[in-house]
Amino acid sequence: MFNSYVSNTLKYDPNLCINCGMCSTVCPHGVFSPNGKVAQLVNPRGCMECGACQLNCPTKAIKVDRGDGCAYEMMLAAVKGQKKNTCGNSCSK
Repeated sequence: MFNSYVSNTLKYDPNLCINCGMCSTVCPHGVFSPNGKVAQLVNPRGCMECGACQLNCPTKAIKVDRGDGCAYEMMLAAVKGQKKNTCGNSCSK
């Protein structure tokens, strides 16, 4: 069963997780942490939807709609020459 969070499109199924540690290694906001037999969601609202965790998860335990959230807004702001992102506080880390 996938768990999803209202503030972003992150979905995580701990039943598929093998605790390889890739998600916690590649996540720029520390959303995941290895813990026991499966990765632990320690900062789910910090997800900026960059998709790195999904791309590196060998068991497809993580799903996120890339291009719909904070990472997309940050890139769009950079292309438009804006000095600040427009996606709220979760990107200010």
